[in-house]
Amino acid sequence: MSAAAPATLILWRLTDGRRGHDAQSRGLALAVARSRSTRVCDIPVAGGARAFLEFLLARFAAGAALPDPHLLVGAGHATHLPLLAARRARGGRIVLLMRPSLPTACFDLCLVPDHDGVPEQGNILRTRGPLNDIRPGSRQGGGGLILIGGTSRHYRWPEPALLDQVRALLATPGPWTLSDSPRTPATTRALLRGLAGVRYVPWESGGPNKVAEELAGAARAWVTADSLSMIHEALTAGAAVGVLDLPPAGSGGRAEEALRRLRADRWVTAFGDWKPGTELPSPPAPLAEASRCAELVLRRLC
Repeated sequence: MSAAAPATLILWRLTDGRRGHDAQSRGLALAVARSRSTRVCDIPVAGGARAFLEFLLARFAAGAALPDPHLLVGAGHATHLPLLAARRARGGRIVLLMRPSLPTACFDLCLVPDHDGVPEQGNILRTRGPLNDIRPGSRQGGGGLILIGGTSRHYRWPEPALLDQVRALLATPGPWTLSDSPRTPATTRALLRGLAGVRYVPWESGGPNKVAEELAGAARAWVTADSLSMIHEALTAGAAVGVLDLPPAGSGGRAEEALRRLRADRWVTAFGDWKPGTELPSPPAPLAEASRCAELVLRRLC
Protein backbone atom coordinates (compact mmCIF):
# COMPACT_ATOMS: atom_id res chain seq x y z
CA MET A 1 0.00 0.00 0.00
CA SER A 2 1.35 3.42 -0.92
CA ALA A 3 1.69 6.21 1.66
CA ALA A 4 -1.27 8.04 0.13
CA ALA A 5 -3.57 5.00 0.11
CA PRO A 6 -6.33 4.95 2.75
CA ALA A 7 -6.04 2.43 5.58
CA THR A 8 -9.57 1.26 4.79
CA LEU A 9 -11.20 1.71 1.41
CA ILE A 10 -14.81 2.84 1.37
CA LEU A 11 -16.60 1.12 -1.50
CA TRP A 12 -20.16 2.07 -2.39
CA ARG A 13 -21.84 -0.72 -4.34
CA LEU A 14 -24.91 0.65 -6.14
CA THR A 15 -27.45 -2.05 -6.96
CA ASP A 16 -30.50 -2.05 -9.25
CA GLY A 17 -32.09 -5.17 -7.75
CA ARG A 18 -31.39 -7.43 -10.71
CA ARG A 19 -29.87 -10.75 -9.73
CA GLY A 20 -27.26 -10.94 -12.48
CA HIS A 21 -26.08 -7.36 -12.03
CA ASP A 22 -25.92 -7.87 -8.28
CA ALA A 23 -23.68 -10.93 -8.67
CA GLN A 24 -21.27 -8.98 -10.88
CA SER A 25 -20.83 -6.00 -8.57
CA ARG A 26 -20.76 -8.15 -5.44
CA GLY A 27 -18.07 -10.35 -6.99
CA LEU A 28 -15.81 -7.36 -7.64
CA ALA A 29 -16.50 -5.82 -4.22
CA LEU A 30 -15.68 -9.05 -2.41
CA ALA A 31 -12.51 -9.48 -4.45
CA VAL A 32 -11.38 -5.94 -3.60
CA ALA A 33 -12.07 -6.67 0.06
CA ARG A 34 -9.91 -9.80 -0.12
CA SER A 35 -6.99 -7.70 -1.37
CA ARG A 36 -7.33 -4.56 0.74
CA SER A 37 -9.06 -3.58 3.97
CA THR A 38 -12.44 -2.43 2.65
CA ARG A 39 -15.81 -1.34 3.98
CA VAL A 40 -18.48 -2.25 1.42
CA CYS A 41 -21.70 -0.21 1.54
CA ASP A 42 -24.61 -1.64 -0.48
CA ILE A 43 -26.96 1.06 -1.78
CA PRO A 44 -30.17 0.23 -3.72
CA VAL A 45 -30.79 2.77 -6.49
CA ALA A 46 -33.08 3.48 -9.42
CA GLY A 47 -32.43 5.50 -12.55
CA GLY A 48 -34.83 7.96 -14.14
CA ALA A 49 -35.77 11.56 -13.49
CA ARG A 50 -34.92 11.57 -9.79
CA ALA A 51 -31.40 10.33 -10.45
CA PHE A 52 -30.94 12.96 -13.16
CA LEU A 53 -32.16 15.69 -10.81
CA GLU A 54 -29.76 14.55 -8.08
CA PHE A 55 -26.93 14.67 -10.59
CA LEU A 56 -27.87 18.23 -11.61
CA LEU A 57 -28.08 19.32 -7.97
CA ALA A 58 -24.91 17.45 -6.94
CA ARG A 59 -26.82 15.47 -4.34
CA PHE A 60 -27.03 11.78 -3.46
CA ALA A 61 -29.52 11.26 -0.67
CA ALA A 62 -29.07 7.47 -0.47
CA GLY A 63 -25.52 7.89 0.79
CA ALA A 64 -26.13 10.76 3.22
CA ALA A 65 -25.29 8.72 6.32
CA LEU A 66 -22.25 6.99 4.83
CA PRO A 67 -18.59 8.01 4.76
CA ASP A 68 -17.30 9.44 1.49
CA PRO A 69 -16.45 6.70 -1.01
CA HIS A 70 -13.11 5.93 -2.59
CA LEU A 71 -14.74 3.57 -5.11
CA LEU A 72 -18.23 3.51 -6.62
CA VAL A 73 -19.17 0.21 -8.28
CA GLY A 74 -22.28 -0.59 -10.32
CA ALA A 75 -23.70 -2.84 -13.01
CA GLY A 76 -26.87 -2.22 -15.04
CA HIS A 77 -28.11 0.81 -16.97
CA ALA A 78 -30.21 1.97 -14.01
CA THR A 79 -27.02 2.55 -12.01
CA HIS A 80 -25.42 4.95 -14.53
CA LEU A 81 -26.97 8.23 -13.38
CA PRO A 82 -26.88 7.36 -9.65
CA LEU A 83 -23.16 6.56 -9.97
CA LEU A 84 -22.54 9.92 -11.62
CA ALA A 85 -24.67 11.73 -9.03
CA ALA A 86 -22.86 10.01 -6.16
CA ARG A 87 -19.44 10.93 -7.54
CA ARG A 88 -20.46 14.53 -8.15
CA ALA A 89 -21.90 14.84 -4.65
CA ARG A 90 -19.35 12.88 -2.64
CA GLY A 91 -16.31 12.10 -4.77
CA GLY A 92 -14.72 8.73 -5.50
CA ARG A 93 -13.86 6.83 -8.68
CA ILE A 94 -16.48 4.96 -10.71
CA VAL A 95 -16.07 1.34 -11.87
CA LEU A 96 -18.83 0.25 -14.26
CA LEU A 97 -19.23 -3.46 -15.00
CA MET A 98 -20.68 -3.35 -18.50
CA ARG A 99 -20.65 -1.54 -21.82
CA PRO A 100 -22.19 1.80 -20.83
CA SER A 101 -25.16 3.45 -22.49
CA LEU A 102 -23.55 6.84 -21.78
CA PRO A 103 -20.17 7.94 -23.18
CA THR A 104 -17.37 5.89 -21.64
CA ALA A 105 -15.59 9.13 -20.67
CA CYS A 106 -18.26 9.59 -17.98
CA PHE A 107 -16.75 6.73 -15.98
CA ASP A 108 -13.29 6.19 -14.53
CA LEU A 109 -13.09 2.52 -15.53
CA CYS A 110 -15.38 0.21 -17.52
CA LEU A 111 -14.94 -3.55 -17.17
CA VAL A 112 -16.73 -4.92 -20.23
CA PRO A 113 -17.34 -8.65 -20.93
CA ASP A 114 -15.48 -9.76 -24.05
CA HIS A 115 -18.67 -10.97 -25.75
CA ASP A 116 -19.83 -7.34 -26.01
CA GLY A 117 -17.18 -6.83 -28.68
CA VAL A 118 -15.80 -3.56 -27.26
CA PRO A 119 -12.04 -3.10 -27.85
CA GLU A 120 -9.75 -2.30 -24.94
CA GLN A 121 -8.69 1.33 -24.91
CA GLY A 122 -8.13 4.03 -22.33
CA ASN A 123 -10.56 3.38 -19.49
CA ILE A 124 -12.10 0.24 -21.06
CA LEU A 125 -10.82 -3.19 -20.02
CA ARG A 126 -12.25 -6.47 -21.29
CA THR A 127 -13.11 -9.39 -19.03
CA ARG A 128 -13.57 -13.05 -19.88
CA GLY A 129 -17.32 -13.10 -19.52
CA PRO A 130 -19.29 -11.26 -16.84
CA LEU A 131 -17.84 -11.14 -13.35
CA ASN A 132 -19.51 -13.12 -10.57
CA ASP A 133 -19.26 -13.84 -6.86
CA ILE A 134 -18.49 -17.57 -7.17
CA ARG A 135 -15.50 -19.10 -5.35
CA PRO A 136 -13.85 -22.44 -6.26
CA GLY A 137 -15.42 -25.38 -4.44
CA SER A 138 -14.08 -28.56 -2.87
CA ARG A 139 -15.30 -31.00 -5.57
CA GLN A 140 -15.42 -33.74 -2.95
CA GLY A 141 -18.69 -35.30 -4.03
CA GLY A 142 -17.92 -35.68 -7.72
CA GLY A 143 -21.56 -35.11 -8.60
CA GLY A 144 -23.05 -33.38 -11.61
CA LEU A 145 -25.12 -30.21 -11.87
CA ILE A 146 -27.45 -29.27 -14.74
CA LEU A 147 -28.33 -25.57 -15.02
CA ILE A 148 -31.26 -24.67 -17.25
CA GLY A 149 -31.65 -21.12 -18.53
CA GLY A 150 -34.55 -20.08 -20.71
CA THR A 151 -35.86 -18.11 -23.61
CA SER A 152 -33.63 -15.37 -25.01
CA ARG A 153 -33.24 -13.33 -28.17
CA HIS A 154 -30.10 -15.26 -29.13
CA TYR A 155 -31.38 -18.87 -29.10
CA ARG A 156 -34.52 -20.82 -29.87
CA TRP A 157 -35.92 -23.07 -27.16
CA PRO A 158 -36.94 -26.52 -28.52
CA GLU A 159 -38.13 -28.36 -25.40
CA PRO A 160 -38.13 -31.93 -26.82
CA ALA A 161 -34.51 -31.70 -28.03
CA LEU A 162 -33.40 -30.10 -24.77
CA LEU A 163 -35.10 -32.76 -22.67
CA ASP A 164 -33.46 -35.48 -24.78
CA GLN A 165 -30.05 -34.05 -23.89
CA VAL A 166 -30.93 -33.89 -20.20
CA ARG A 167 -32.16 -37.49 -20.21
CA ALA A 168 -28.90 -38.59 -21.85
CA LEU A 169 -26.96 -36.98 -19.00
CA LEU A 170 -29.16 -38.57 -16.36
CA ALA A 171 -28.46 -41.98 -17.88
CA THR A 172 -24.79 -41.59 -16.85
CA PRO A 173 -23.50 -42.04 -13.27
CA GLY A 174 -24.54 -39.30 -10.84
CA PRO A 175 -25.65 -38.11 -8.44
CA TRP A 176 -27.31 -35.35 -10.46
CA THR A 177 -28.82 -32.07 -9.36
CA LEU A 178 -30.87 -29.88 -11.71
CA SER A 179 -31.81 -26.23 -11.28
CA ASP A 180 -33.73 -23.81 -13.48
CA SER A 181 -33.70 -20.02 -13.69
CA PRO A 182 -36.19 -17.12 -13.73
CA ARG A 183 -36.21 -17.30 -17.56
CA THR A 184 -37.15 -20.97 -17.72
CA PRO A 185 -40.62 -21.34 -19.33
CA ALA A 186 -43.34 -22.87 -17.15
CA THR A 187 -43.83 -25.72 -19.62
CA THR A 188 -40.13 -26.62 -19.42
CA ARG A 189 -40.21 -26.50 -15.63
CA ALA A 190 -43.14 -28.91 -15.57
CA LEU A 191 -41.25 -31.35 -17.78
CA LEU A 192 -38.11 -31.07 -15.67
CA ARG A 193 -40.07 -31.81 -12.51
CA GLY A 194 -41.19 -35.09 -14.06
CA LEU A 195 -37.68 -36.41 -14.70
CA ALA A 196 -36.45 -39.40 -12.72
CA GLY A 197 -32.94 -39.84 -11.35
CA VAL A 198 -32.29 -36.21 -10.49
CA ARG A 199 -32.62 -33.92 -7.48
CA TYR A 200 -34.61 -30.93 -8.72
CA VAL A 201 -33.94 -27.52 -7.12
CA PRO A 202 -36.16 -24.68 -8.42
CA TRP A 203 -34.25 -21.39 -8.64
CA GLU A 204 -36.52 -19.60 -6.16
CA SER A 205 -36.24 -22.25 -3.46
CA GLY A 206 -32.74 -21.57 -2.18
CA GLY A 207 -32.15 -17.83 -2.15
CA PRO A 208 -29.58 -15.82 -4.10
CA ASN A 209 -26.63 -18.07 -3.15
CA LYS A 210 -28.21 -21.38 -4.12
CA VAL A 211 -26.39 -21.78 -7.45
CA ALA A 212 -23.07 -20.96 -5.77
CA GLU A 213 -23.74 -23.59 -3.11
CA GLU A 214 -24.58 -26.23 -5.71
CA LEU A 215 -21.56 -25.36 -7.86
CA ALA A 216 -19.23 -25.58 -4.87
CA GLY A 217 -19.54 -29.36 -4.77
CA ALA A 218 -20.10 -30.18 -8.44
CA ALA A 219 -17.25 -31.83 -10.33
CA ARG A 220 -19.05 -31.23 -13.63
CA ALA A 221 -21.73 -28.81 -14.73
CA TRP A 222 -23.90 -28.73 -17.85
CA VAL A 223 -25.43 -25.38 -18.76
CA THR A 224 -27.82 -24.41 -21.55
CA ALA A 225 -26.17 -22.37 -24.31
CA ASP A 226 -28.31 -19.28 -23.68
CA SER A 227 -26.71 -18.46 -20.32
CA LEU A 228 -23.16 -17.11 -20.62
CA SER A 229 -23.39 -15.90 -17.04
CA MET A 230 -24.05 -19.39 -15.63
CA ILE A 231 -21.37 -20.88 -17.90
CA HIS A 232 -18.81 -18.46 -16.47
CA GLU A 233 -20.06 -19.08 -12.92
CA ALA A 234 -19.46 -22.80 -13.43
CA LEU A 235 -15.98 -22.15 -14.85
CA THR A 236 -15.14 -19.85 -11.94
CA ALA A 237 -16.23 -22.56 -9.51
CA GLY A 238 -13.66 -24.86 -11.12
CA ALA A 239 -16.08 -27.41 -12.56
CA ALA A 240 -15.64 -29.15 -15.89
CA VAL A 241 -18.29 -27.48 -18.04
CA GLY A 242 -20.49 -28.83 -20.81
CA VAL A 243 -22.97 -26.81 -22.85
CA LEU A 244 -26.42 -28.11 -23.78
CA ASP A 245 -27.00 -27.33 -27.44
CA LEU A 246 -29.67 -24.84 -28.54
CA PRO A 247 -30.25 -23.64 -32.13
CA PRO A 248 -29.33 -19.98 -32.72
CA ALA A 249 -32.20 -17.58 -33.36
CA GLY A 250 -30.92 -16.13 -36.62
CA SER A 251 -27.52 -15.88 -38.28
CA GLY A 252 -25.60 -15.67 -35.02
CA GLY A 253 -24.48 -12.81 -32.83
CA ARG A 254 -22.06 -11.85 -30.09
CA ALA A 255 -23.36 -14.45 -27.65
CA GLU A 256 -22.93 -17.28 -30.14
CA GLU A 257 -19.47 -16.03 -31.10
CA ALA A 258 -18.45 -15.90 -27.43
CA LEU A 259 -19.58 -19.49 -26.96
CA ARG A 260 -17.71 -20.53 -30.12
CA ARG A 261 -14.50 -19.05 -28.70
CA LEU A 262 -15.01 -20.83 -25.38
CA ARG A 263 -15.34 -24.11 -27.28
CA ALA A 264 -12.33 -23.41 -29.50
CA ASP A 265 -10.17 -22.56 -26.48
CA ARG A 266 -11.41 -25.73 -24.72
CA TRP A 267 -13.00 -23.98 -21.79
CA VAL A 268 -16.27 -25.81 -22.47
CA THR A 269 -17.49 -28.88 -24.34
CA ALA A 270 -20.61 -28.79 -26.49
CA PHE A 271 -23.08 -31.61 -25.97
CA GLY A 272 -22.70 -32.57 -29.63
CA ASP A 273 -18.94 -33.01 -29.14
CA TRP A 274 -19.29 -35.14 -26.03
CA LYS A 275 -19.39 -38.93 -26.03
CA PRO A 276 -21.72 -40.33 -23.36
CA GLY A 277 -19.81 -42.10 -20.66
CA THR A 278 -16.61 -40.06 -21.11
CA GLU A 279 -15.34 -37.49 -18.66
CA LEU A 280 -15.71 -33.80 -19.42
CA PRO A 281 -12.29 -32.15 -19.77
CA SER A 282 -11.32 -29.70 -17.05
CA PRO A 283 -10.85 -26.00 -17.89
CA PRO A 284 -7.36 -25.16 -19.19
CA ALA A 285 -6.69 -22.79 -16.29
CA PRO A 286 -8.42 -21.41 -13.18
CA LEU A 287 -10.87 -18.62 -14.01
CA ALA A 288 -10.69 -15.88 -11.39
CA GLU A 289 -11.77 -12.75 -13.25
CA ALA A 290 -13.14 -10.93 -10.20
CA SER A 291 -9.78 -11.24 -8.42
CA ARG A 292 -7.84 -10.22 -11.53
CA CYS A 293 -10.07 -7.19 -12.06
CA ALA A 294 -9.88 -6.21 -8.40
CA GLU A 295 -6.10 -5.97 -8.70
CA LEU A 296 -6.46 -3.84 -11.84
CA VAL A 297 -8.93 -1.52 -10.10
CA LEU A 298 -6.69 -1.08 -7.07
CA ARG A 299 -3.62 -0.47 -9.21
CA ARG A 300 -5.32 2.07 -11.49
CA LEU A 301 -7.68 3.91 -9.17
CA CYS A 302 -6.43 3.48 -5.60
